[in-house]
Amino acid sequence: MPPKKSSAKSKLPKASRPQIPGYGLAPAKKGLLPWSWAEQRLARTVNYWITTVRPEGAPHTMVVWGVWLDGCFLFSTGAETVKARNLAANPRCIVCNDNSGEAVIVEGIAEIAGLPERKKFISPYEKKYKWDLSSMKDDMLSMKQPVFAVRPKTVFGLWEKRFTEKSTRWQFE
Repeated sequence: MPPKKSSAKSKLPKASRPQIPGYGLAPAKKGLLPWSWAEQRLARTVNYWITTVRPEGAPHTMVVWGVWLDGCFLFSTGAETVKARNLAANPRCIVCNDNSGEAVIVEGIAEIAGLPERKKFISPYEKKYKWDLSSMKDDMLSMKQPVFAVRPKTVFGLWEKRFTEKSTRWQFE
């Protein structure tokens, strides 16, 4: 999968109610969560869940470390991991934060991050996880090891305490 050029911060996604019949969601747009609510939770998450799809169609879910940066989720993994192989064959995936009471579910497309994104990724990752990437930095920057950028297509915000009036779906173009 070739790297794609980094895009500038995208405009705000379109907010609406999720289509969840039978759950009693408020029909009006009043009370929708702002996009900043989702981004704040994605930025402060430590352990993200990522679900990829195996070639035969079975899901594969794993915990990963990463950073929410410039409107997308960046993470690194070994080139031979199941998730890397799955994403090479099918870039569609789901990334979730680690707090189900304030859940953010990102349905997106993963691509190999370009060099500018990789350079921006290293420092926030090291700071967030107190992890020295110096032994891996050269392989990451020379594209020997994958760093993925998951770009959102549809995102759900589900706040347990205010589920019926606040549940929100954001859609990106």
